Amino acid sequence: MTVLAGIGFTAPWVLLGLLTLPILWLILRAVPPAPIRRLFPAVTLLLGLKDDESVSDRTPWWLLLLRMLAAAAIIIGLAGPVLNPSRDQAGSGPLLLVLDATWAGASRWSSTLDQIDAQLAEAGRAGRPVSILRLSEPEPPVFQAAEAWRGRLPGLAPNPWQPTEPQLEQVLSALNEVEGSFDTHWFSDRLDYDGHDQMVSALQARGGVTVYRGPAPAKAVLPASYQDGLIQLTILRGEPGPMETVAVLAQGRDPAGTARVLHAVELTFESGATEAQIELALPSELRARITRFEIQGQRSAGAVTLTDDSLRRREVALIAGRVNREGLELLSPLHYLTQVLIPTADFVDGGLLEVLPANPDVIVLSDVAQMSGTEQADLIEWVEQGGLLLRFAGPRMAASDLGRDEEDTLLPARLRSGGRSVGGAMSWGEAKTLAPFPENSPFFGLQIPDDVVVTTQVMAQPDPNLADRVIASLSDGTPLVTRKALGLGQVVLFHVTADAEWSSLPLSGLFVEMLDRLAVASAAKSRQVAQLQGTTWEPIQTLDGFGTLSDAGTLAGVDGVQLVSGQTGPDLRPGLYESGKQKLALNVLSEDAVLTPAKWPADVPIKGQEVTVETPLGGILLSLALILLTVDVIASLALSGRLGLARTAAIGLSALLVVPEAQAQTSEDTDFALAATHELVLAHVLTGDRQVDDIAQAGLRGLGQTLYFRTSVEPADPIGVDLERDELAFFPLLYWPITPDQRQPSTEAYAKLNAYLRSGGMILFDTRDADIAGFGASSPNGRKLQQLAGPLNIPSLEPIPRDHVLTRTFYLLQDFPGRYSGTEVWVEAAAQDAEQIEGMPFRNLNDNVTPVVIGGNDWAGAWAVDRNGQALLPVGRGYAGERQRELANRFGVNLVMHVLTGNYKSDQVHVPALLDRLGQ
Repeated sequence: MTVLAGIGFTAPWVLLGLLTLPILWLILRAVPPAPIRRLFPAVTLLLGLKDDESVSDRTPWWLLLLRMLAAAAIIIGLAGPVLNPSRDQAGSGPLLLVLDATWAGASRWSSTLDQIDAQLAEAGRAGRPVSILRLSEPEPPVFQAAEAWRGRLPGLAPNPWQPTEPQLEQVLSALNEVEGSFDTHWFSDRLDYDGHDQMVSALQARGGVTVYRGPAPAKAVLPASYQDGLIQLTILRGEPGPMETVAVLAQGRDPAGTARVLHAVELTFESGATEAQIELALPSELRARITRFEIQGQRSAGAVTLTDDSLRRREVALIAGRVNREGLELLSPLHYLTQVLIPTADFVDGGLLEVLPANPDVIVLSDVAQMSGTEQADLIEWVEQGGLLLRFAGPRMAASDLGRDEEDTLLPARLRSGGRSVGGAMSWGEAKTLAPFPENSPFFGLQIPDDVVVTTQVMAQPDPNLADRVIASLSDGTPLVTRKALGLGQVVLFHVTADAEWSSLPLSGLFVEMLDRLAVASAAKSRQVAQLQGTTWEPIQTLDGFGTLSDAGTLAGVDGVQLVSGQTGPDLRPGLYESGKQKLALNVLSEDAVLTPAKWPADVPIKGQEVTVETPLGGILLSLALILLTVDVIASLALSGRLGLARTAAIGLSALLVVPEAQAQTSEDTDFALAATHELVLAHVLTGDRQVDDIAQAGLRGLGQTLYFRTSVEPADPIGVDLERDELAFFPLLYWPITPDQRQPSTEAYAKLNAYLRSGGMILFDTRDADIAGFGASSPNGRKLQQLAGPLNIPSLEPIPRDHVLTRTFYLLQDFPGRYSGTEVWVEAAAQDAEQIEGMPFRNLNDNVTPVVIGGNDWAGAWAVDRNGQALLPVGRGYAGERQRELANRFGVNLVMHVLTGNYKSDQVHVPALLDRLGQ
């Protein structure tokens, strides 16, 4: 691109046409030879007369100048002028654009794409073939025309991992197959990774390398850990810098299930530091609700750390079958369990019927042989809903008839009477050790200490399904731990006691690991490789490069060891993984990660990613030339006497000033009409209050989803309407939330509203104040409603009668709650002569659709959902609140069906007359 006086030209040779302007000037100035003059006496009779139509013998200078300017505009416009052109040399030959495309560059991804687009435009003007290579998701480079790549830019996105060594080896192999040399423009995310230097050397060997990088280093947050009752948070930045304060948000769901920020904290980087830490002391209930920590203002996967069971202390209920012996703490059947669980679990105290309503995660029964019918029924129900029942044997269980004749529902196997004693003073045999855990066991991969021995156990009776339920056994093959599924939960039985009376298992570290595998203790230790050997984890949700969670789809399961020790990449994506009832979060960074800035050779130029916005001027100049030529035609007609000069000027000004504005207005109105009529659209009146308008939009979106799933009505996304500007006739229903300070509509707006009501439209007025006021002027919203509705032609109103058509258009209703309930809902009053026909349960009310419905129950708040279909605002409490939300949705369905179908339900009053006529 050639730059002249700050303006670039893509085809500068066209400017040579400007040299022809003087020649064109002379041609236009040329006139025919002057005529021969002869004296003719009769001409004196014409003296004093004026000719209304005169023709100039020469072209006026200003008209010549106009034509020269038009010609110059055409020539310059065809030369491809560009304002603020890029000063970089375009170069020649193939160009390879290399992108790290990692989470570290996600926060400035849009500016990266703008820079790439500008370079593609420059390469296209220079005729250079281009290829784009993402190192985090490499494909063999294919050099194509720059314009072919510009259309693919919106599909490029960063990945939540850094380039892996196999990926870089794939890139180096692909580059070796490319013939010839090429230049490289590398868009760096400013972080180093393994294989980075080799990649730089390989590209330098093929041509020049230029690096483009953003202005600020990346920031990231390490996985949160829970130690000594405190949450440990650490954030990193890629390069040292001045003192900087960063806000970290703890996000999760509140008790109503609404996603929101649960806690916020600020961390400060000291000057020159790359790490900042903080400890948070949060209540266990709040800590259990946190799903992620993220750095505020950083839209990247590295700025997000997902949480799992490691932050959640599991609730465990310990129940023993015999009373502890005073003074002999080590002989307590719950002592060892308590010592194992106390660092990572919260205990629920009480009897069995007392702890079940608290819904603990685990219930441990130590040597409990007898339960009442109520206790057993309630415990079975709790397990079937997903609970874990962990049972330990003991003298009571061995002496009872529990599970002898038939399998007990709360035992995984039938038991033999009495117990088996080995290795004791009265036994001829030796104590038994544990056999290696089978592959289908949750304990597979755990190392069994040599000093773990069993001297006494409860024996399981042989059954066809016993082999499938054994997850641990002794060296002689007898079952030690059995397990079975019960509904959504499971029952696990240790065939030994929970203390050291029958075995040394409770004294070993293996006992702690086995409880961890069964998810009895917190998952805080589950990241250890030894703990995860032999386990498989299914991905539930995965992170993208911007830190957004999405469904994992059909991704394959991951081995537990690989999950904690492998490098994140296309085969091991960051996100949430699940194994049984345990959840594990795989974040972008590991606990010991360090951000290292990328280093570049001294001969590699490094530039910023500042994008110079180029403005093409060719279209503007060609349009100017067209306007000038139009003016030239009009001026020529005026000079020839064929068109009045004043009229010409008026027409020209009208064409230049009025037409563009009219076209813009027409285009805007057309777009609005198309959006409002391509499908059924519900609308709400814009109040000027951003929060109220957003809730109204979300409410109509939720009502539309309810209609979509329950009826044949399939509304499009709702639209907010401006009463002063927008046409209302496109919408069957207008939802108008009332705020005390919204602006009074103009006279023209009221004229549109009255025409809308006359033509069959309906307005739902919602004062949203039923929690503090009744109907009328007892609240600021009620008084504002009276002011707004005054100029409208609203008929007489009455509370909805019990036999009104709105009570049965789709659902049978008698209450019409929203977020609030209890206030009356008003509609058009019925005619005084409305009568009930014999044999029909309702009168023929409102032959036409009621034009207005007025209430204050905040229906949009009850309907409102987010983009994922989750309720935005709480309604009531517990089941009663959800029932109220359901009634609000049903009222919305009835309302829409009423406005769309009119009085079709009321027409049932004519059924007896029609049947009588058919009988005749």
